[in-house]
Amino acid sequence: MSREPAGTSDVVVVGGGAAGLSLAYRLVETGVATVTVVEPPDGPARPPERTWCYWDQGDGDLDEAVTATWPLLRVHGPDGTPLTVDPAPSRYRMVRSTAFERLVHARLARSPGGRVLRATADTVRDTPGGAEVRCTAPGGRTLTLRCRYVFDSRPLPALPPARTRLLQHFRGWFLRTRTDRFDPAVADLMDFRVPQPRHGLAFGYVLPLAPDRALVEYTEFSRTPLTTESYEAALGHYARAVLRLGEFTVEKAEQGVIPMTDARFPRRTGAAVFRIGTAGGATRPATGYTFAAVQRHSRAIADALRDGRGTVPRPHGRRALAMDAVLLRALDTGRIDGPAFFTGLFRRTPAQRLLRFLDGATTVREEWGIGLRTPVGPMLRTALEVPFLPRRTHPAPGTGENAR
Repeated sequence: MSREPAGTSDVVVVGGGAAGLSLAYRLVETGVATVTVVEPPDGPARPPERTWCYWDQGDGDLDEAVTATWPLLRVHGPDGTPLTVDPAPSRYRMVRSTAFERLVHARLARSPGGRVLRATADTVRDTPGGAEVRCTAPGGRTLTLRCRYVFDSRPLPALPPARTRLLQHFRGWFLRTRTDRFDPAVADLMDFRVPQPRHGLAFGYVLPLAPDRALVEYTEFSRTPLTTESYEAALGHYARAVLRLGEFTVEKAEQGVIPMTDARFPRRTGAAVFRIGTAGGATRPATGYTFAAVQRHSRAIADALRDGRGTVPRPHGRRALAMDAVLLRALDTGRIDGPAFFTGLFRRTPAQRLLRFLDGATTVREEWGIGLRTPVGPMLRTALEVPFLPRRTHPAPGTGENAR
């Protein structure tokens, strides 16, 4: 086994998913640092193509990677009543991981300070004045990368201790119908017209790509994922009995698990080694959304490095995490009815304010007003209980950053 000469850069980003690529993109765009992204080589270690969604205003610098956008959002209550909201000037956006990777790789290739290295990261450790990443390249070559900082997005082997842990788990079909069945202007975020599990909640999720094409998903918030056969059965029921799509063809499928937990994720594992993405707590506990938080966090990290700060901010504020801990516990205990709760939020809260709330960007006054529109008794009881609950270790769900 041969050893390559050491490589140096200001920053090494470990992992080429949403978090790693987003941070590399922000760093080279702002010229803050030279960057090496370490991605797994082609093979089983590389994840399959994934879908990430977020909402944003106006044109953004990621538009080249955006597959589709929707100006209207819709929720179907358990009784079948639809509620359509207009979040203008925001639009809901879909990014496919392949297109995003292509965009970021092209930007890194044009930058004298950016590069992508296909290798397996074996060890990450602090060194005097910086950090070191040891990798194995295809063919068995050993490489050592030295840098000022490492930002590691690899999944954790186990989730940190938490008071509550649910999973957002799902399977989706990219399908084509024989006749036009979808409105390309409307994204169905939550359709509760599906059978509800004994514990947690379930909903359909429909993102039209054309009048005859859409991503149709079945999603659950619960403690344990389903088998692929169970997801397929639930998806078939939703597509045929609820959406009544008629004849259709499944062109592609995707499946994932996202942790929804009030665990305290480590922001750093060394003096110069930081965690990012789901492993660093970027996934919003109560919704599973990750991509938007990753963009904000990447900008904040670039600002911190530009200003010479030796630490980076949290992906989410303490107040938002405290509210999510209460909501997760209330859902997990069954004190609130999940479908009724989320439908009520969309019905009673102005769309722009609700999106800011889901993103953790609302003021205390706005959050107080939203809180008064939720089941006050159960939520208050849960808020008083949560600080005294013990934190327990839970196994990692296996995948993260798969969607949302």
